[in-house]
Amino acid sequence: MNTPSKGSRPARLALAAVAAGLFCLPFAAAWEYQHYRQAVERQATAATGGPGADGKEAAGLARRVSSRLPDRAAPVVLAYHDVRPGEGGRYTVTPARFDAQLTALRAAGYRTLSTAQFVRALHGGAVPGRSVYLTFDDGAQGLWRYADPVLAKHGMRGAAYLITGNVRRRHGYYLSWDEVRRMARSGRWDFQDHTHRTHRRQAVDAAGRPGSALASRLWLPDLRRTETPAEYRRRVAADLDRSIAEFTAHGLPRPALFAYPFSESAGSRELRAGGSSLEALLRARFTASLTNVSSRPLPTGPRAAAAHQVERLEVGARTTVADLMERLADCTPVAPGADPAPLKTPARWRFPTNLPGAGVGVLTGRGPYPRPHRYVSGAFRPVGSADWTAYTVDASVRGLHGTHASIAVTTRYASLRPLTASVSRGWLQVNEQRDGRVRTVAQHRLRAASAHRLRITVSPTSTVVRVDGGDVFTLRLFGRPAGEVSGGIGAGLTNGGSGEWPSFAKLDVRAVDGG
Repeated sequence: MNTPSKGSRPARLALAAVAAGLFCLPFAAAWEYQHYRQAVERQATAATGGPGADGKEAAGLARRVSSRLPDRAAPVVLAYHDVRPGEGGRYTVTPARFDAQLTALRAAGYRTLSTAQFVRALHGGAVPGRSVYLTFDDGAQGLWRYADPVLAKHGMRGAAYLITGNVRRRHGYYLSWDEVRRMARSGRWDFQDHTHRTHRRQAVDAAGRPGSALASRLWLPDLRRTETPAEYRRRVAADLDRSIAEFTAHGLPRPALFAYPFSESAGSRELRAGGSSLEALLRARFTASLTNVSSRPLPTGPRAAAAHQVERLEVGARTTVADLMERLADCTPVAPGADPAPLKTPARWRFPTNLPGAGVGVLTGRGPYPRPHRYVSGAFRPVGSADWTAYTVDASVRGLHGTHASIAVTTRYASLRPLTASVSRGWLQVNEQRDGRVRTVAQHRLRAASAHRLRITVSPTSTVVRVDGGDVFTLRLFGRPAGEVSGGIGAGLTNGGSGEWPSFAKLDVRAVDGG
């Protein structure tokens, strides 16, 4: 009888283990591949632009529009959502149209910024000529599958604002964490905050009326009451902190910026429930917040930095290349005097929507006039002029018949301290708006005439009003940050009920020292 040699049993066990491993390897590889496929979708080939202005004409159109833009300006923030083919709703841009838009931006000389570069620009840092900051809300899976190949094609980059509670191990409508990591490693993406689980509508009263879970104090059905302010702050703070923790737990840098859900802003009606509480919570955690709807123009610059909030230009399913470039021109900051005669650039004026058909013709006497209104007003480049701090407005007005017809020029438009000088046949009245209230700060009798000359000189610390060559009124603004009192011009007319409208014979703007 043969006796097994010493060590043969361990050898047989080792061989058995190897055999078992070889037998299981295909199954493990299959499991790993299946997991990968569930976590990382295959990317599409980079799209090309469609016909017409979204394709071959995109570059030519962009060059024509860009000839009217400054070579260097603060960046404009573009707000996208999802990118995918087919009919995906009003916020979904097709890959072909996205490709055409980036083609146009590149042809117009625009570069894309990282979040770090944008934050530096927001606080006055140097910008690389013309630039845009591409943001994508929600973290839809189309960013990985369709948008990323187009960005790679153009050598551009974007920032995805994640609802972190919707990012999972497996992809679905939203990105998976594996896809997020691959996007981050590409160098084309960084990631910012869009809440954890408060990007939703929820009941805010006993009747079930829906409101923003981030912005509103919610209804507590078990207690049959609304959240207290303290309960609201605790809930929102916990959600924001959980979202930030998700970034760091998955190896991403702490987010610097926050995008409001549903394009809300601190000035919106729905946010008044949270009021300054929400604003304080966000300021404590983020450098600034982004919104697509603001109560006043907040382009990248000192005004936005002071408000800790930046207004974005939203890009949707119906945004053509032509639309994008024209709106980009409207949102691009320009210097005072870039358009020395604003009445000669009618496309850059904006009138209230309740004045249908109103245009520059109502200011120059050509009409048409929006009857039965007796007062008409408009603003010149309200976004592009938001950070003006030193300029002079020269106006010649005529047609001041009767006792009530008047013209008005507003400086520091849409700032926290706008000033409006109104001139009638025999009077000057100066009104200041502060904290939502309008107060008359000066009244001055003029030599009665149907025509007057008005000059207003704005500096960072004062506003000086002159009529017919005389120094009439000076308002001092000591200790006010430039971002709170900067702004451009508006103009208005009142016909006084006589049926005859006054008009501007001239309205010029030029920069002065100290801007």
